Amino acid sequence: MAKQEKEQEKEKGTRELAPWRPFSEMARMQREMEQVFDEFFDRRLRPLWPERWWPARRVGVSVPAVDLYEEKDEIVAKVELPGLGKEDIQVNITDNLLTIKGEKKKEEEIKEDDYYYAERSYGSFTRAVELPKAVQFEKAKACFKNGVLEIRLPKTEEAKRKEIKVKID
Repeated sequence: MAKQEKEQEKEKGTRELAPWRPFSEMARMQREMEQVFDEFFDRRLRPLWPERWWPARRVGVSVPAVDLYEEKDEIVAKVELPGLGKEDIQVNITDNLLTIKGEKKKEEEIKEDDYYYAERSYGSFTRAVELPKAVQFEKAKACFKNGVLEIRLPKTEEAKRKEIKVKID
């Protein structure tokens, strides 16, 4: 009986080390499903219509690409937002969720019949990213330069790693 209890305690400890991140998992599954549908419909239906009617890749509004990484005292997010101005972007932080919203508008109106290709995307988007550590959201800073939004989120004191030197005998 004691052996079984030890195994359960060990398993419980392992789960605590790797917390479940439901938002990350759902976003990954959504991307995979979109890719499967895009590949299926692109491969099956494309030969039936000329390129002008059925472009090789139908481009719609998608979520922006995000890099999220940790530095010593900060969590850093870099978000690709080409073609947007800083007035078109909104950043919110609640609890452990970073949300980026925006809208890319068409500069001019051209009739659809006059297009040969229309691959640029327009419209609104929302991207939510779960933060891996607790942050001081009131001290967050954002900078938008060359189509890349950089958000720096200072970690709380509890979330910062503490280094302890161990004496070797």
